[in-house]
Amino acid sequence: MGNFFNDNEGLKFHLRHELMEEIIRLKERDYADKDKYDYAPENFEDAVDSYEKVLGIIGEISADVLWENAESVDKQGPRIENNEIIYADGTQKNHQALKDAGVYGLSLPRQYGGLNFSYVPYVMAAEIVSRGDCSFANIWGLQDCAETIYEFASEEIKNEFLPRINKGDTCSMDLTEPDAGSDLQAVGLKATFDEANNCWRLNGVKRFITNGDADIKLVLARSEEGTTDGRGLSYFVYDRANKAVTVRRIENKLGIKGSPTAELVFNNAPAQLVGDRKLGLIKYVMSLMNGARLGVGAQSVGLAEAAYREAVKYANEREQFGKAIINFPAVMEMLSNMRAKTDAIRTLLYETARSVDMYKSLEAISRERKLEAEERQTLKTYSRLADALTPMLKLFSSEYANQITYDCIQVHGGSGFMKDYACERFYRDARILTIYEGTSQLQVVAAIRGVVSGAYVGRIKEYEQIEVRDDLKPLRQTLISLREEFEKVYEIAKEWSSSSEAFDFNSRRLVEIAGYLVMCNLLVNDANKDAMFTKSAKIMTKLAESEIAKAITYIKNFNPEILEDYKNIIAE
Repeated sequence: MGNFFNDNEGLKFHLRHELMEEIIRLKERDYADKDKYDYAPENFEDAVDSYEKVLGIIGEISADVLWENAESVDKQGPRIENNEIIYADGTQKNHQALKDAGVYGLSLPRQYGGLNFSYVPYVMAAEIVSRGDCSFANIWGLQDCAETIYEFASEEIKNEFLPRINKGDTCSMDLTEPDAGSDLQAVGLKATFDEANNCWRLNGVKRFITNGDADIKLVLARSEEGTTDGRGLSYFVYDRANKAVTVRRIENKLGIKGSPTAELVFNNAPAQLVGDRKLGLIKYVMSLMNGARLGVGAQSVGLAEAAYREAVKYANEREQFGKAIINFPAVMEMLSNMRAKTDAIRTLLYETARSVDMYKSLEAISRERKLEAEERQTLKTYSRLADALTPMLKLFSSEYANQITYDCIQVHGGSGFMKDYACERFYRDARILTIYEGTSQLQVVAAIRGVVSGAYVGRIKEYEQIEVRDDLKPLRQTLISLREEFEKVYEIAKEWSSSSEAFDFNSRRLVEIAGYLVMCNLLVNDANKDAMFTKSAKIMTKLAESEIAKAITYIKNFNPEILEDYKNIIAE
């Protein structure tokens, strides 16, 4: 029997990060539930032991059920019968296995039937599930909707829906429309209040809805007549049991075929308002999207881990010219880069998750009591850090997952192009990761704020203050030198302020430099605690040197006038 948690020492390392003790203390309110629930932890070690046991269960199911069903799920996919989406047989088995194990609702409070786990183990579960079957992660991971209900909905709505989610009811977030993709301010699905029945009625079309026929749907709709922007949008919860939504079709996709992406028609569908009117996009969806981007980060890391392991396995088994191909320098380099990139995006993933854990726990406490001055400052610090790291995580993890699955096929050679091996499915599944929950281009738009504000450089300098052992000091010094070069080149970029277009054109290069510095410093600090990360830290730093040098050279030699050439090409 396999186990995708127990065979991954990197996960166990991040689960015991030094900040986890404070995270768990806050999440558990100084272990206040220990006398109310027999499964509530008494202390830090007790909590981590619970995390490890549950992650072990999920790891076993992911290896023995999800992984084994992944190929058949990819071939069969979902279908529509009597206006309902029927999952592939393997997907149904996956869902039932996790339901039977009682591992849905990891992060929700115990009063609603949840386990009250912090974000870190929840994100780990998402990574493990993604390694088993990337497409099923879209069904599992939409538990994020429960967090939105918990944070913003009335107590009546919480009591109605949260226990159901903890028992395995599925969720979806219904945002995009045929004429409103990334531009959610353009959402037109209409919400009108039905006074006679004391509910809202939803009418209109939603498109590209992941897990579209879910049991519980969070729907963005226009509640304010006469408005055309985000200020007229509110958020609603719809129960599938009302059968007021028509499934028009399931999209025929390149990958993640186990996850049904649907076009839906709302037909006077009864719904309940979540939170306050007019804050649907401005507050609630933005919160949900940040959680979803963290989820895509976990999905990307899980898929990268699967692809790397498949590539290593094949390279050890495949012989050419009398020896295993893993012994050829070209293959050796490719596999080493895959490992280093996977470790890099994983450490960024859990740095982000820890930041979310800290500010989310303190936000929850602030709804129970007034925070102390130090607590308020801590909340502010980690909220800003999470805001800065989330788009960086989404950008790098999804792009690297695409690179790593590409290289997995390359290691397999001609065999990798065939459906006999899992790597072609990995490659197809990975392609969506840079697109949904905000394209890579949109993540750059969000992340550049961290460059302009100095948030990234400030955090990088904090990493640099951590003392490391002697063999890592050259890496640290290299990264310090690169950071200093980054600060200099940013001053050049700032001179283009008269032409925001010129600055925007180079934003991705600035964000990528910052990302390399963040990931490499995190890896060096990880290596300082555990030598298993030393090779990855060295390899990523070498990669960073070359990529940063390329970006800096481009910016230094950039002339805004060249933009006219790009415009001319477009005009042609």
